[in-house]
This record gives sequence, structure tokens and C-alpha cells, in this order.
Amino acid sequence: MDESDTDLYLTLRKPTEEAVYKEKGSKFLAYAFPVTSAEQVDDILQLQKKAHPKARHWCYAWKTGVQSPAFRYNDDGEPNNSAGKPIFGQIQSFGLTDVLVIVVRYFGGTKLGVGGLVTAYKSAARLALENASLIEKMILEELTLRVDYANMDKVMRIIKEKGLSIVDQRLELDCFFKVSVRKSKLEQIISLFHELRIVEVKKVN
Repeated sequence: MDESDTDLYLTLRKPTEEAVYKEKGSKFLAYAFPVTSAEQVDDILQLQKKAHPKARHWCYAWKTGVQSPAFRYNDDGEPNNSAGKPIFGQIQSFGLTDVLVIVVRYFGGTKLGVGGLVTAYKSAARLALENASLIEKMILEELTLRVDYANMDKVMRIIKEKGLSIVDQRLELDCFFKVSVRKSKLEQIISLFHELRIVEVKKVN
């Protein structure tokens, strides 16, 4: 992999359409959503429970972040590791993050057994993700820059030449900028500003 690819990640462009998997009378409805926090997960899960009040189970898995990823999966009353873990396995298989997959089960009267449940939840999640619109995003870092007004043009020239995005700026006696930088280019950009010898540069934690 090229170094410039190490700060790229794959996620959903938008929520998916409903995907349906059927097995022995049970119906498994799968949905995938872009998310960035556990709070978002809770909100979406509650909406799905309201949308399917007669369902038996609302099993799910989610993953957020790239450098320090967080994840969770839940069987919601199904046998241990028969639902949430297979769903999470599909998120991993597709190489995704910042994503939530929920599989809603309507029980059809016939027990599927643990093996049958694993297959059903895995298949439903896969169907949802196969139909997903995906987008590649960059991991960005932020820098703060402080420079006196007389030298502002030199800083602005680097910002423009390197295509940096200005997140915040204050032009007073000193000029303050906060800029976002692609992670793989961070050290190179810091060096460019240091070479000017007129800029105070700090990473934003």
C-alpha cells in the first residue's frame, strides 16, 4: 500500500435501503447507517424499534473510528454470538468503519438453531452492505498557526499551494489559523511552516 493510502478509510455515503433475507418462515430485515458515535447508534436503534414494534429481535453491530476504533455488537436475546458477532464480521469483511448495521427479525415459528441463526444474520447484513453506497474518506489532523500580520502572506501561500482547509481564523495583532491536514502529509506540512522561521506551529490533540 502506498503511504498516501494509509490515511484513507471506507464508510457509507448514506443509509441503505431495506435488505430482506428469509429462512424457514422467519424474515430478517437489514439496514446499514453511517454513524460516528454511540449516541447516534442509540437514537437509530430506538427509531427502528418504533418502526418494527411486532418484531422479535433487533440485533446490531457498529464500529466507529480508524486510529482508535470503537465497536460493539448485540444479540438482543438470540443465543450468544449467533447474531451480533456475525453482523460485525460483515462490517469487518467489507473493511468499513463509522457504520451501524441492524438486522430486525420477525420470527416465523420454526427455530433455526445457532448455526442457522449465524447464517441468517450474516447473510442479511451482507445483503445490506452489498447494496450500500460507499465513500472513501481521509483521516485529517489539525494544526494551529500563529504569525505576525506582516508575514501573513507567506503563511497563506503555503495554505493555498498545499490545498489546506482553514477551519478557523482570527486576524488581530497576530494572525491565528487552524487548518486541517491530511494525516500522511502532516509532518511535511509542519516542516514547511518551520522553515519559514516566523510561524508558531502546534498540533491540535
